[in-house]
Amino acid sequence: MLSSIERDGIVRWQDVEGTAGCPRRPRTNGKPVAVIECLQEIPCNPCETGCPYGAIKVGEPITNLPQLSEDLCIGCGTCVAVCPGLAIFLEDDSHGPDAAQVTFPYEYLPVPEKGQQVRATNRAGQEICDATVVSVRKPKAYNKTAVITISVPREYLHEARGIALNR
Repeated sequence: MLSSIERDGIVRWQDVEGTAGCPRRPRTNGKPVAVIECLQEIPCNPCETGCPYGAIKVGEPITNLPQLSEDLCIGCGTCVAVCPGLAIFLEDDSHGPDAAQVTFPYEYLPVPEKGQQVRATNRAGQEICDATVVSVRKPKAYNKTAVITISVPREYLHEARGIALNR
């Protein structure tokens, strides 16, 4: 499973799909769902303690990989902001046959604005498609980590993981 990560440090969808942190079935309730791309056993559990719905479990030992309980996840995004590894995203495929939304942590300035046209990037930082900023959340509880949601063409749902910096 970790061959691509060990080779070049880049997580790929094939590495994530089928893990305990990845949803097993398409969402039918019209809400986003967390996708946990944490694939290495490290001592970490802010996602577990931060989830107000108990949808993420790490347990003992603290080096266990996070497990997502899809039925408990409401897509609130708290886990996205509290993950120190920036390894949790929300995916929402309930926006019609052509569009999807991806939510991710963002720790750069300037923070984009709602409605702004941007370029989505993949896990390697390469630009992959045009996107529109749907929402920007910056609550104090997120410790200065903005949580950005973008709309992307549906085929990029599992690949869009950030946006290109606009400097």
